[in-house]
Amino acid sequence: MVRTEQLAQAALSGDALSLRSLTQDWLRENPRLTESAPPEASDATIVAIAAALVELLAQRRNEPAPDWTRSIGPVPSPIYLLKSAITMPRLRHLCETESPLPLRRRNLFAPPTFLEFV
Repeated sequence: MVRTEQLAQAALSGDALSLRSLTQDWLRENPRLTESAPPEASDATIVAIAAALVELLAQRRNEPAPDWTRSIGPVPSPIYLLKSAITMPRLRHLCETESPLPLRRRNLFAPPTFLEFV
């Protein structure tokens, strides 16, 4: 069973292939996202990323996000979920200006199409 912490860790490490694969499995295991369990991690960054990813996936499915996501705040410093955004100014600008709202609210940045094709 895939946990939201695993999704968050893959996103944080920039492992796009693992993130897509884990997300596909997680979505199959959680057909009703509003009922998904909160992360059990103690790391606030992992919890924030998990909440943002779950909200993003719920938004894309036109479903309400689980209640637990509302109480999770942003990470203290910006995190780019694509490592190349750090060294590529245009990509960084795209991420900063067009990152999906569930990510931006938590100080996380990725292209607008992040995880669209899972």
